[in-house]
Amino acid sequence: MVKQSRSGPVMQVVLDAVVERLMTGDEVLIRIPEICEATGINYGSVYHHFGSREGVIDAAYYAIYTRLINEDIDSLRMINESASTREEFIDAIRPVLRRFSPGQDVAKQEIRVRILAAALTRPDLRVSIGLAQTRLADELMRVIEFGQDREWLRSDVSAHYIGLCLRAIVFGRTVVYASFPPIDDHEWERMMNVIFTQMLSPL
Repeated sequence: MVKQSRSGPVMQVVLDAVVERLMTGDEVLIRIPEICEATGINYGSVYHHFGSREGVIDAAYYAIYTRLINEDIDSLRMINESASTREEFIDAIRPVLRRFSPGQDVAKQEIRVRILAAALTRPDLRVSIGLAQTRLADELMRVIEFGQDREWLRSDVSAHYIGLCLRAIVFGRTVVYASFPPIDDHEWERMMNVIFTQMLSPL
């Protein structure tokens, strides 16, 4: 999404400035001249590397989304690395389900929704976000397969579709995080625990 150049570290300064603003405000407030003034980067250089104002914003959205995805992947990998028994597997996965609850960090859930909404009308951004989502889906499937291989999770449903179900629930909750009246996070967490329990294999 960004042209390769020896001045990449310089352009990272621009990217960081846009990321900071997107985390706290809407993209309509992004002004490239203001970014250039704040970072000391030449106006022409910014357009040379990012192509357009939208290119700068898309690159920043991708940087934010990738960071969030990497955090999710790191938390998933900890499950496989720390669990050697069924009980340890359950104990390791419950905090991850809790972490994905939108009530844990509303700002992160809000920016996820904004990025996904932007990607619907921006083909390049949509491809990049889709690839990032695939990485997360693959890591989630590895966790599920890890549990199935040890007969901790039921195997009558494929790891792929269990992963799809979990992702659909999490993203559905993300989309409606601003519902009125607000969704009770404790009730949501209880429901997620019930769903997860149904995925466990019988003792």
